[in-house]
Amino acid sequence: MVAENIQNIKENIEKTCLSIGRESAKVKLIAVSKTFPAEKISEALVSGTIDFGENYVQELVDKRNLLLAKNIRWHFIGHLQSNKVKYIADWVYLIHSVDSESLAEEIQKRAEKANRIIDILVEVNTSEEATKFGVKPAKAIELLKNVSQFRNINLKGLMTIGPFTEDKNASRESFRLLKSIFNEANNTILTKKPMDELSMGMTHDYKIAIAEGSTMVRIGTAIFGSRITNIN
Repeated sequence: MVAENIQNIKENIEKTCLSIGRESAKVKLIAVSKTFPAEKISEALVSGTIDFGENYVQELVDKRNLLLAKNIRWHFIGHLQSNKVKYIADWVYLIHSVDSESLAEEIQKRAEKANRIIDILVEVNTSEEATKFGVKPAKAIELLKNVSQFRNINLKGLMTIGPFTEDKNASRESFRLLKSIFNEANNTILTKKPMDELSMGMTHDYKIAIAEGSTMVRIGTAIFGSRITNIN
């Protein structure tokens, strides 16, 4: 079932890209496996998916340890506390949720200690909802300028979580705002090393996100089903 779901999503990505003249190969599928057991990840691997997103550090560490022999690129997509960076700094593929300079400083410190460069995205709260993390849009350019100075951090792009609504216009506005910040930063402060990733779009809005320029969609429910547990 998991492999079939992934195949359906890939077909939807291809159809959406075809309808707007984009290459589907430019849209990466991140399978969001939070709260689901390692066995489900193994099922997803059969489909050729190698990018998996987790929201909680301990859960990510545990699953990585169980699946060390597998070819997996681990994405951290949840709110990241500075004191937990050390647990993933040696091997995480991409951190999607950098939302402060203090967090970036900790990632820089841990990356330097691990003798590696860590790829990150800056999270922007484009809907400006109080319950969501992310830098405010008005502060995003300043944060991007500061983060881009760290030697052991590779600023790859931006991430946002669209509003949880059936209103397609609201979702579209959220994604367009992120793209506008992306363009502004690339055309002004990041001209020597522009960003190339936009992580936006989930199960309920990924087609809209792709139409607005997303290069990474984070899909959980449509792959693994509804979550019945909550891990903190």
